[in-house]
Amino acid sequence: MAAPTPTPSSRRTFLGRLSLPERNYLADALRTETVGGVILLVAAVAALIWANAFGSSYAAVSEFHFGPASLGLDLSVEHWAADGLLAIFFFVAGVELKRELVAGELRDPKAAALPVIAALCGMAVPAVVYTAEVLIGGGSTDGWAVPTATDIAFALAVLAVIGTSLPNALRAFLLTLAVVDDLFAILIIAVFFTEKINFMALIGAFVGLVVFYLLQRAKVRGWYVYVPLAVVIWGLMYNSGIHATIAGVAMGLMLRCTRQDGETHSPGERIEHLVRPLSAGVAVPLFALFSAGVSLSGGALANVFTRPETLGVVLGLVVGKTIGIFGGTWLATRFTKAELNKDLAWADVFAIASLAGIGFTVSLLIGELAFVGDADTINEIKSAVLIGSLTAALFSGTLLKLRVRKYRMLHEAEELDEDQDGVPDVYEQGDPEYHLRMAAIHEKKAAEHRRLARLAGAASSKPDSPA
Repeated sequence: MAAPTPTPSSRRTFLGRLSLPERNYLADALRTETVGGVILLVAAVAALIWANAFGSSYAAVSEFHFGPASLGLDLSVEHWAADGLLAIFFFVAGVELKRELVAGELRDPKAAALPVIAALCGMAVPAVVYTAEVLIGGGSTDGWAVPTATDIAFALAVLAVIGTSLPNALRAFLLTLAVVDDLFAILIIAVFFTEKINFMALIGAFVGLVVFYLLQRAKVRGWYVYVPLAVVIWGLMYNSGIHATIAGVAMGLMLRCTRQDGETHSPGERIEHLVRPLSAGVAVPLFALFSAGVSLSGGALANVFTRPETLGVVLGLVVGKTIGIFGGTWLATRFTKAELNKDLAWADVFAIASLAGIGFTVSLLIGELAFVGDADTINEIKSAVLIGSLTAALFSGTLLKLRVRKYRMLHEAEELDEDQDGVPDVYEQGDPEYHLRMAAIHEKKAAEHRRLARLAGAASSKPDSPA
């Protein structure tokens, strides 16, 4: 009896090559986020200098109130930055999530399992680390959610500073982690940091969202329609008692992110392309400017490593995030029968997991919500977020630098476009016309080399001129 014919492996490749449309989208999105991340770093440093060198003026500006009091919107500058500007950030996060679900890495449930499991473990383990630390030290568990967030802009800024050319698959994995992380951060804010609900305002916000959805379905276009409607929805959501940034992510999720006949970009892609620079370059840096200005006196810094709540935040970001994401990813590959890209190593996944420990923007926001009314604790929690994020950045930067030569080789191979048609060669190698173009290019180069060789030979054989 003949032995059965072996079947080819059905294992899915983890961190394999992206499709060309996904690669192009990723390049455009990360270019904006990287620039925004550098601006974010500058804003954070400016906030620290301003708050510590000119504390009275920083407090005066941050606490200055303006807005229509009759509408319940007489807010401080800091409050406007946290509730208003971050709504733009979460709007972009909502669009990103919708696009990932319908056209990106999350559209295939099997492919989505890995980043989703990694993101969930990357939020659960830091929460457990924080809770264990404060229970042992006798602190408050209120800040359990602070170390659960990842800041993609800050992480990309670190990559820009250390000059690591990560392969596209690793960048896509980091971005997908951050998108899923943002979704669950929004759910945490909505569920755990909502105390009183004004149902009339909430119903009004819901009606506004329905109108927003119907206008999208009717293909109504024009910023002069959607911007006023978005402001009304945001104001109603704020007055409902639910954090106003929920309005941003809800509207982002309602945009259509699939292309129809004749469209080069879906409405979601087009609007995200317009709003992302505003989010990354203005909204998030301004939030950082009025949230990262914490006192860094010797006593405050010492308390970060002695107080259980702040130490829990640092350990959650640096240790919890790394173990959670790496461990979740490793286990998921075993259960989903996925195999790591042969060009990469598990050390690369570990480095990305440690990079995700940079939890700046959303961690600062959750810290303010978790300890509302306790200014001293909020200041120390923010200090802990800054120190934890900085530690994660230095640790991950060191790990990534160890592999920088390998990353550069992989990145250059992915981006090589020898025939200069705007499409990297790795995406054309199965196209017969590509091979014809490359043969012509190589023949042209060979002819040029032969011509130069003949010229060199003629020059060397020419007799010396008489003295």
